[in-house]
Amino acid sequence: MAWSIADVARMSGVTSRTLRHYDEIGLLPPAWIGGNGHRYYEEADLLRLQQILLMRELDLGLREIQAVLDSQVDRVTVLREHQRRLLRERDRLETLSRTVGRTIAELEEGKDYDMAQINRPENLFEGFEPAAADAEVRERWPQAWEQSRQAIATMTAEDQEEWQREVTAQMIRIAEFMVAGTPVADPAVQAEMDTHYQGVCRFWTPDAAGYQGLGQTYVDDPQFRANYDKIATGLAVYQRDAMAVYARSRLS
Repeated sequence: MAWSIADVARMSGVTSRTLRHYDEIGLLPPAWIGGNGHRYYEEADLLRLQQILLMRELDLGLREIQAVLDSQVDRVTVLREHQRRLLRERDRLETLSRTVGRTIAELEEGKDYDMAQINRPENLFEGFEPAAADAEVRERWPQAWEQSRQAIATMTAEDQEEWQREVTAQMIRIAEFMVAGTPVADPAVQAEMDTHYQGVCRFWTPDAAGYQGLGQTYVDDPQFRANYDKIATGLAVYQRDAMAVYARSRLS
């Protein structure tokens, strides 16, 4: 039995565009292409897609996934490594759960949100990974995603904790500008954007369009926006606008 690319997209939740991309890079060729130009997949292809999605969940890059699938490594060995990664992810999610619970408790005590009521602001971000690289980022900007992933891999637990403190402190400073009504083009705000940009460059080096796109992601992505709005409502939008000014004036 065979399934069309539309069928596979519907069953797996992977977009047709992504499936075509997987074909183009040799990661998941279809069983055949019909006379109408449509791709068709058989059971073995669906099983391969399942493995791809599993390894993507474990944050493997597409090149790593290709190497694993094309190697002769025993599948049980591979699955055991996947299980170890899943257990580490479980531990991270438990940390996130404690982080959220602690924040809820502190907010309920103070009712109205105020950073002064948070005992340690960096606690808001305990358990979050330094860079959230979703599938769309991996596939649209694979080189940038790979650079970011490699940079994160070199960070120790202490490095990550220090990074979290720096990020939180800067978010608070930017929120103070926003609350004070400071225009995003103000030199002081743009100085903070320069610090932010240099921080981003620790992981990848965006051009003007990439940096503006990152700012838009802070607004569009629910997790990013929620993290910013925990500091101050509207902060994600303010940061995006400030990043756009920086990109146009410094990166264009």
